[in-house]
Amino acid sequence: MTWGVQNTESEAHEQLDYAVKTRGVNFIDTAEMYPVPSSAPGWKPGRTEEIIGNWLEKNGPELRRELVLATKVSGYQAKSETAANRTIPAGEPCPARLDRESVLAACEASLRRLKTDYIDLYQVHWPDRYLPIGAFSGSTEYDQSKERPNTVPIRETVAALGELIKAGKIKHYGLSNESTFGVCEFVRAADELGVPRPVSIQNSYCLLHRQFDTEVAEACAKSNYNILLLPWTPLAGGALTGKYLDGARPEGARLTMFRGFQQRYINPNSVEATKQYKKIADEAGISLTTMALNWCKTRPFATSTIIGATTMEQLKENIDAFEPSVKLSKETLKAIDKVHLNCRDPCIG
Repeated sequence: MTWGVQNTESEAHEQLDYAVKTRGVNFIDTAEMYPVPSSAPGWKPGRTEEIIGNWLEKNGPELRRELVLATKVSGYQAKSETAANRTIPAGEPCPARLDRESVLAACEASLRRLKTDYIDLYQVHWPDRYLPIGAFSGSTEYDQSKERPNTVPIRETVAALGELIKAGKIKHYGLSNESTFGVCEFVRAADELGVPRPVSIQNSYCLLHRQFDTEVAEACAKSNYNILLLPWTPLAGGALTGKYLDGARPEGARLTMFRGFQQRYINPNSVEATKQYKKIADEAGISLTTMALNWCKTRPFATSTIIGATTMEQLKENIDAFEPSVKLSKETLKAIDKVHLNCRDPCIG
């Protein structure tokens, strides 16, 4: 999601070469709206997909077959440049929705930009209906007065995804930024329509935001719907590296460059929790970055973790955190839970 804003195409290709060819990473995640934030100078939706597509084309079909390529269709947005970018040439900003026509058009546009015949995992980025997504809005309180009329039925979205599977344009689909209700409704619609169920859910999940633990995890458990988690922002926008502690704002860092973006991870409560987590990491003899990422690996419902980096040094440290030699002790895990119990999800509020 930094490729095309903070990273050039050559830097992105260098990261892909290292991650895939040197370290054995085989899962690449993007979205039709990337890069973000959209407030960045020169922002263009779909640019990240184009960068990945150029890399795939350069490396040939054999490597493509070894990869799990994931992207996302945007949910509701009243005036969206992303939705306008689904045609050539791009039109004027228009509503982004999850009706049949929009889903099919978005998939075709992503296939074109990614320069591939199929997408392994096609994810619904966020719902068409109103939902208080704490990771975006800072609130998890459901306000019925904000419900929107004429919301696209989940059943219609699922039917469109089923069409794409039958056509061979996607292999599987997943959810993102969803609630327990949404998960259950997608499964119900899929079963009624004879469409495969969603296989994954990509929700915000990190030491500063463990909302997924409370109830979504039950619905998605292997013993229930078996929809495994792909945690996004495991480093809380970089805050869980510790680089923003004590008021530091490193030059070129994301939360320094974009003052209105993801500031929830450096609010006073989040900073206090981060300090406590860093103390635990220091006592364990590992970096806070390594602890935060490896902690995601310990969660029984996580299938893979979405990492991001703007430098090669960051990328190497991120991948290193998942090596088999890195294992958090029971004492470290207990200490992490103790901080969480004293300050639950500090980035919300």
